[in-house]
Amino acid sequence: MNIYQTAPADYPELIELWEASVRATHHFLKEEDIGLYRQRILEEYFDAVKLYCTKDNGVIAGFLGIGDGMIQMLFIHPEARGKGVGKRLLEYAMNEHGVKKVEVNEQNEQALGFYQYMGFTVTARAETDGLGKPYPILLMELQ
Repeated sequence: MNIYQTAPADYPELIELWEASVRATHHFLKEEDIGLYRQRILEEYFDAVKLYCTKDNGVIAGFLGIGDGMIQMLFIHPEARGKGVGKRLLEYAMNEHGVKKVEVNEQNEQALGFYQYMGFTVTARAETDGLGKPYPILLMELQ
């Protein structure tokens, strides 16, 4: 599983993967919020981080965004979940970029459990996300 830095030409495929992943794991989000985040990702978030992805049979299976010394986003296509893609991307971030922090939606129990399994613990909590929406964000650090 090769991991490489993405380019803007990958953005259409990345945003489709993002939405499929969010719909499979972020059941707490309202439909209008998904649309808002989708627009913000394309306009701001992708360009604010270094994006890395991995492909499976020529299709992007997962991607992560690193910024400010932490994982800002990690999304896996629903069909690639449970196949080690997330673990491989997380280990890449830790081993190749020295990342030891991640932010995760508190209500995304699957992601929270994954990061805890990988050795991260909660060190801080914000009541709202970066847009002021009522989706608490947890800062987790590798111990």
